[in-house]
Amino acid sequence: MQDGVQEPSQLPGTSGVRGVQDVAHAHTHGAQKVNKVVLAYSGGLDTSIIIPWLKENYGGCQVIAMVGDVGQGDDMAAVKAKALASGADEVYVEDLRTPFLTDYVFPMLRSGAVYERKYLLGTSIARPIIAKRQAELALQLGADAVAHGCTGKGNDQVRFELTYKAFAPHLRVIAPWREWSLRSREEEIDYAQARGIPVPVTKAKPYSMDQNLWHTSYEGGVLEDPWQTPPEDMFTRTVDPRKAPDTPLDVEIRFENGCPVAVDGVALAPVPLLERLNDLAGAHGVGRVDIVENRLVGMKSRGVYETPGGTLLYTAWRELEELTLDRESLHYKDLVALKYAELVYYGQWWTPLRQALDAFISSLTGTISGTVRLRLFKGSCTVVGRKAEHSLYQQDLATFGADEVYRQADAAGFINLFGLPLAVQARVWQGQPPHQQPPQQPAAQPSQPQQPAQAQASALARATAADEVAASH
Repeated sequence: MQDGVQEPSQLPGTSGVRGVQDVAHAHTHGAQKVNKVVLAYSGGLDTSIIIPWLKENYGGCQVIAMVGDVGQGDDMAAVKAKALASGADEVYVEDLRTPFLTDYVFPMLRSGAVYERKYLLGTSIARPIIAKRQAELALQLGADAVAHGCTGKGNDQVRFELTYKAFAPHLRVIAPWREWSLRSREEEIDYAQARGIPVPVTKAKPYSMDQNLWHTSYEGGVLEDPWQTPPEDMFTRTVDPRKAPDTPLDVEIRFENGCPVAVDGVALAPVPLLERLNDLAGAHGVGRVDIVENRLVGMKSRGVYETPGGTLLYTAWRELEELTLDRESLHYKDLVALKYAELVYYGQWWTPLRQALDAFISSLTGTISGTVRLRLFKGSCTVVGRKAEHSLYQQDLATFGADEVYRQADAAGFINLFGLPLAVQARVWQGQPPHQQPPQQPAAQPSQPQQPAQAQASALARATAADEVAASH
């Protein structure tokens, strides 16, 4: 269990006969009347039109909008006013920024999780905390349904609904994108405009954005062609690396017991620390990623991401691990990171496996403390210095100069033992490994059966030859 995070077994409404029996009916459209639904609301295009749609299609049910503030930078008062103007009966704004970092982002950072070599999982890691708070609020308010604005093609529907199953499996789930007749963002825009709901996208600029403290993502529209260069005016957090300062900037990040705690010697709480790193990295064009990724639902999708501060933290953290972890632990942890990334991306945050992996990672990294110096320059982030309290790097062992602690003659015995399997193989194969043996010639094919006339001629020839040999003697 992460600090400050209740696991599913500790929350009300997740155990007992009711929770088990009602799970099978949670997705049955029309099987029961919906009186009150809690909607995960962002104020974006999808959720902007869901409020009136729910009231129009579910008998005027009460719609409670829940806004999870994970640092998306919106004017929350304006978002709340928009939800009420769209028809919401109540609006709850939940400040989740600090636990988002301490209980979700930082454990993921320590794991080293990166999905498909590039993606730092900014959207993926935000869904569990939002959906968890939504489920808790639904239980608190006595709602009989929860709703989200995720499309039927994307990963987010899985992330939200697996969290619902973990914390409130008896609640009905309403996913308008899987029910309504709207089939494109253009049709959504028409629907919103017909009801006087302002939306932050246009038909001319239809890509969608998701933003939080950790990153900003862009999908759809012109980005659906993977050959198309992303328009420069799309980016909101990083300057064009070509226009970044001509002078590099050095930044020092301090970690204590596995958590980032200071920037350039100034101690900062988690939220202002990440905000500071976002500003520094963004000003130097650091943190852009353009990826064609494999979605959980089976298709490939292109996404463009800005993760400026996260790029600095991942780069610095990897460097501290290399200083402080032994070889076998470091190599095995890299394998674990791949699985951890899949669990986050697939929405399996609340599984026993993720919790077990966190326990393993904490046992290795929970005491890591040190400082890393990074150099930012026109989109690049380079490590130029590192130190740690429990560094396994020993200069007197690693030096190429004269030393008194390492007997170079010992290396001969080590090599002999390390290479023993190769020596045995060479003895068996007489110095030529099996994969280098010349190919065997194919066996001679048996001659074709002779015809009767041919057989008689052959017998006559043999007899004649025998007579000639006998005569010669």
